[in-house]
Amino acid sequence: MTALLDVPAPAKLNLFLHITGRRSDGYHLLQSVFMLIDWCDSLDFELRPTSAISREDLTTALPDDDLIVRAARLLQTHTGCTHGAHIRVRKSIPAQAGMGGGSSDAASTLLALNRLWKLELDRTSLARLGLQLGADVPFFVHGDNAWVEGVGERITPISLPPARFVVVKPPSGLETARIFSDPLLKRDTEPATIYGFAANTFGFGRNDLQAVAQRLSPDVNQALAWLSDKGLQPRMTGSGSAVFAHLPHEVDFSDAPAAFEVRVCSNVGVHPLQGWASGNGLSVGSANCQPV
Repeated sequence: MTALLDVPAPAKLNLFLHITGRRSDGYHLLQSVFMLIDWCDSLDFELRPTSAISREDLTTALPDDDLIVRAARLLQTHTGCTHGAHIRVRKSIPAQAGMGGGSSDAASTLLALNRLWKLELDRTSLARLGLQLGADVPFFVHGDNAWVEGVGERITPISLPPARFVVVKPPSGLETARIFSDPLLKRDTEPATIYGFAANTFGFGRNDLQAVAQRLSPDVNQALAWLSDKGLQPRMTGSGSAVFAHLPHEVDFSDAPAAFEVRVCSNVGVHPLQGWASGNGLSVGSANCQPV
């Protein structure tokens, strides 16, 4: 095997996001449900005989030392692998949206290079490496929709019914660090249970980061108001600035503000690469996730 082409990296939505506390090291404790959707980046990986890691941006320009490159180098360092790779990236998931695009790219890089370099690490080992890159990376490595707790490292796979969602990305983004450092952020929400969530799957809870984001970004307010006017119940995903709403029926979005990126997505039962590393008790499956 010398190449892996069109490797998908799907986005996620936070169906809710509660901040339940803060550790002494400053990290926030959260509860959330992470749900995969069929909005994907796409990556190509070509084997190189030397240890060089190179990246080619086919759409959006990325920072030189982005999570994709850092993931590849971390995997090399951890395993002592002497192979390298040239990685081509087609970005579709918007940045600073709260949709996990960078973390998903990193997870797909770990999974793909683990296969391309024949390292045979299992998902647990890859997820442990991924946590060094970001709190959301282990979720994408494990590959199930999940109830997530702690700082993002405690992951319980759950099943979600098939559903459709509209996702709206306003033109401006939001920096995660700015949201979490805001002194007015609510950090004491009472812990929830999976059973409570199951009783109201697509309407449960709230996003505790949303109030801060609305104060910082008029775009978030505009997106929420536009979807609310259509009779939907929108909320922000992650630290924003993207917002989304469950679509129980067809809705006309032809009047979307010109600067907004609007996409109707379906949720995905399992990550399309979930079978690319040996298991650790989680199911192995497949899913349709087509890059745009």
